[in-house]
Amino acid sequence: MARRPRYYRVELAYDLFDNVSVFCEWGIAGGKGSFAQVTFSNLREASQEADRRRRRAQRKGYARLDRALALV
Repeated sequence: MARRPRYYRVELAYDLFDNVSVFCEWGIAGGKGSFAQVTFSNLREASQEADRRRRRAQRKGYARLDRALALV
């Protein structure tokens, strides 16, 4: 049986109070995904957390895709 493709997405976004949130979503393509959100008071800390989560996902076997490829 072939393995179904997995996905992992990390996104940064400001909220209404000028905090920065790191949104992470992961799962199996075509299935219900999971998500997590962590909020920081500045962009630097949020960016560092996003990078840590991205590197951890890549170590677990998630491949990096450009946004244009992910939409195809």
